[in-house]
Amino acid sequence: MTAFSRLVRFLAKDGRTYYGNAILPRGVNDISKAKQAHIVKGDIFGRHDVTDQVADIRLLLAPLAPEDVRTVRCLGLNYAEHAKESKMAIPQFPVLFYKPITSLSGPTDPIPVHPLAQEGTGLDYECELVAVIGKRCADVPESKALDYVLGYAVGNDVSHRDWQLKRGGGQWSLGKGFDGWAPYGPGLVSSSLIKDPQTLKIYTKLNGKVMQESSTADMIFSVKKTISFLSQGTTLLPGDVIFTGTPQGVGMGRSPQVWLKDGDVVEVGLEQVGTCTNKVEFGSKQGPRL
Repeated sequence: MTAFSRLVRFLAKDGRTYYGNAILPRGVNDISKAKQAHIVKGDIFGRHDVTDQVADIRLLLAPLAPEDVRTVRCLGLNYAEHAKESKMAIPQFPVLFYKPITSLSGPTDPIPVHPLAQEGTGLDYECELVAVIGKRCADVPESKALDYVLGYAVGNDVSHRDWQLKRGGGQWSLGKGFDGWAPYGPGLVSSSLIKDPQTLKIYTKLNGKVMQESSTADMIFSVKKTISFLSQGTTLLPGDVIFTGTPQGVGMGRSPQVWLKDGDVVEVGLEQVGTCTNKVEFGSKQGPRL
């Protein structure tokens, strides 16, 4: 059976949703440019086959179906330069927090901003390498950790700094966990193609202007160190999604600070994977009609 190399989940022009293996034009690595895919049948975490059947892509969706996601784990302060701009000490251990599954969204979905998150200031962007676990594992040594990765994506850990750091004594999960605040994709590049996830360029553009530009080499805790650490005494399952932290250049760290506004377009990109482009949309402040 043939395994996928660039897994996408997409709405096809026939109106059905499929998992597929993206077909890219020659010389193109950005999965968001795919117009067609070979349909994948079977268990994406186990035995599956990339078929000869080709479908036209109408819309790329979040790489994993909601029912295939287990948890969304996230690391804070995992790039050395980002820790410096945040005026925080380099952590001795990975700083872990969780997002709800409902925070996940697709590579072109809007970023909805609930009225609660429109209060005060501090709406921020964070480009991140995302790793998805493909096999059950526990107490994994670093030397074997990458063997359990299904694939890599790029994501945006959308954050509201007031809620994250000031209100309620530091509400990291609340300040980062609103619906649709973890767009990721545009697909999953197999670990068979990305042998070393610590050599990839990563960036954010805000309304076309580069705001973050770095390399995953600046990670304090590499992907293999992160997976090994998170698996100590805690079993990782197929479908666990791990956001691995953001580099320098976030809005909070700038002078003057830059906060996302209604209508802003945020693009995050990762070398060998592609781009997610999402528009900020403020929700109505009016209450529901009864």
